[in-house]
Amino acid sequence: MNIQLAIVCDFAADYQGKLCIQGAFDTLCAQTFPVMHPQCFIAVRIIFQTEDAGKHEFLIRCVDPEGKEFLPPVRAQMEVTFPSAFIPFVSRNIVFPLHGLKFKRQGIYRWLVQQEDETLASIPLRVTLFDERRSATGPAG
Repeated sequence: MNIQLAIVCDFAADYQGKLCIQGAFDTLCAQTFPVMHPQCFIAVRIIFQTEDAGKHEFLIRCVDPEGKEFLPPVRAQMEVTFPSAFIPFVSRNIVFPLHGLKFKRQGIYRWLVQQEDETLASIPLRVTLFDERRSATGPAG
């Protein structure tokens, strides 16, 4: 099993097995805190090999800059099958919408994609104060 992509974005959808994403980002700039972000998505694409056939359960957790739970964890379950011996791998997508995120302070927040006790991916989101000096180069500065 391999995590091919794990990202925060403005929109994501699983469209007949295709992962459609728009507006990938890793930084939110705020004028003041607390700040509310109206909507974003977590998108994960996983590649499974034939030896990975079977039931899989993933836990997606969000932690704040101190490593404490920021949001309730979300579970994603999937059955991985191979319809033919000639198919060397299959892909599956996890798309999770997030509405009304309220960040009380700046720092680096992380979404952790976990299976059992193993973290398979860590998706960082930097939440920071807007700095007028960086506006010409974009939010990532």
